Amino acid sequence: MNIEELNKEIARKVKEECISSRGMKIKGIIVSTKMRNTVTVEREFSKLLHKFKRVAIEKSKVHVHVPEGISLQLGDIVEAQQTRKLSKTKNWVITRVISKAGE
Repeated sequence: MNIEELNKEIARKVKEECISSRGMKIKGIIVSTKMRNTVTVEREFSKLLHKFKRVAIEKSKVHVHVPEGISLQLGDIVEAQQTRKLSKTKNWVITRVISKAGE
């Protein structure tokens, strides 16, 4: 299954599960797939340090919902969008896959 077909399948499954996306979009790398219907995505962002007059790169990890029947691997680069609270730590949903790990 190529990336375009996978993205169409993700959009269809998210619509079926009635998950409306709103708010911020993030782009990151999948670092864990151990949970069911959830992946951990690590994103990098820049932060300006006024005191030292430089930019620091920071990382954060977020738990992202993956619709049933979609398989993702470690190292995939994905885009996620904010949504309503799905569980205690999960309020993001996968919207598309940018690139697969092996490519």
